[in-house]
Amino acid sequence: MSHRDGILVERKVTYALEADGEFYLIENVPARVNVETGEQYFSPKTVDRLRQVVLRHQQPDRTITLPVYEYTELA
Repeated sequence: MSHRDGILVERKVTYALEADGEFYLIENVPARVNVETGEQYFSPKTVDRLRQVVLRHQQPDRTITLPVYEYTELA
């Protein structure tokens, strides 16, 4: 399978999402991944499921603590 001159392979990826100031990680999401660029493509069904997970505020499988840094230009 190819897309824009790149080969796509089926993989499970971790999807990061921000909604209403909250961050979510969803693991093991099926995607087609361009082996050259790493760009990820999701089916419409998968996108709908990702929205449902966040909108329904499902109980997470686990919770992690995440450090946050402010980006600053080097002087």
